[in-house]
Amino acid sequence: MTLRPLALLAAIGLAGAAQAHDYGSGGLTVLHPFVIETAERATTGAGYFAIRNDGDVTDALITVEADFPKVTLHEAVETDGMMTMQPLERIEIAPGETVTLAPGRGGHVMFMGLEEPFEVDERFAATLVFETAGPVEVEFVVEPRPEAGAPRDGMDHGDMDHEAMDHEAMGHGEMNHGDMDHGAMTGGDEAPAAAQ
Repeated sequence: MTLRPLALLAAIGLAGAAQAHDYGSGGLTVLHPFVIETAERATTGAGYFAIRNDGDVTDALITVEADFPKVTLHEAVETDGMMTMQPLERIEIAPGETVTLAPGRGGHVMFMGLEEPFEVDERFAATLVFETAGPVEVEFVVEPRPEAGAPRDGMDHGDMDHEAMDHEAMGHGEMNHGDMDHGAMTGGDEAPAAAQ
């Protein structure tokens, strides 16, 4: 499955443009990789960023590597009012397009097996591996959870216990996130905006 390109509509980053950080290789630019702080007992966190392709050929993100027991690409999809999570094998970025992974808006990177929660202002290294451009070293920054009362239109995977899920055995298309505790949600005005 491939993620559809999304248009970048606003500055990247919950904490403002001053903290934006970009990385590039060839015609690709990775814009502001970040995760949102997680609850104390969370064992997973979700990563977000945008990828802009200023080159002449389509490229694709095929994997993300980081120092966690498991790192995967996923897409949150709403079907008949139910949110499900499906694995992504690749995320294509056509020439002249920007693909945005943002809270509650589709694609994300799952960092699984956290031993400590993600805390604000922490940073960690990761490598985004592209089909043509090859590996791009990036740094994810942990950003604060949106304040109470902010619009909530997305899921915060940081509060879910993904360790209890068997992602290999289960059909991801059948996984029903509606049965999980979504008490803390992210998204809204402070999240990077994207439109399909």
